[in-house]
Amino acid sequence: MYAIVEIAGQQFKVAKDQKVYVHRLQEAEGSEITFDKVMLIEDNGSVTIGAPAIEGAGVTAKVLGHLKGDKVIVFKKKRRKGYRKKNGHRQYLTEIQIEGIAASGVKKAAAKKEAPKTEAPKAEEKAESNDLSSKTVSELKALAKERGISGYTSLKKAELIEVLSK
Repeated sequence: MYAIVEIAGQQFKVAKDQKVYVHRLQEAEGSEITFDKVMLIEDNGSVTIGAPAIEGAGVTAKVLGHLKGDKVIVFKKKRRKGYRKKNGHRQYLTEIQIEGIAASGVKKAAAKKEAPKTEAPKAEEKAESNDLSSKTVSELKALAKERGISGYTSLKKAELIEVLSK
């Protein structure tokens, strides 16, 4: 059984008990992580493909450690110009071990920040204005007539919505 999963912006083909080096993750060493962006799962010949991800599928992994990769030398040169630049870096990596692959039953990770709740009247006004914008001009004129608004016959749709939302 193997899966193709997106981890830290890259896709990896992983199997159970496999060790993988990925870009640095924020989790502490020894912690368990669940990746829910599973693109493909193969289990004894049966292949499940997501569009783009499989709902409810997940891959659990354990963080083994944080480390730096091998040094990469970046050498730039333009011939006959005397231009040479030598630069390098070491990538920050996290080593993880795949604990298991679940085809279903995995809950999505909860949102880290919740939006503050707005006041109820403002939400009602927006809902009412959205309802008004979905109506036709003749329906809006009928509503204005019911509410006793004068001069509604010469108003355009946007003006009618503005008058009715007050």
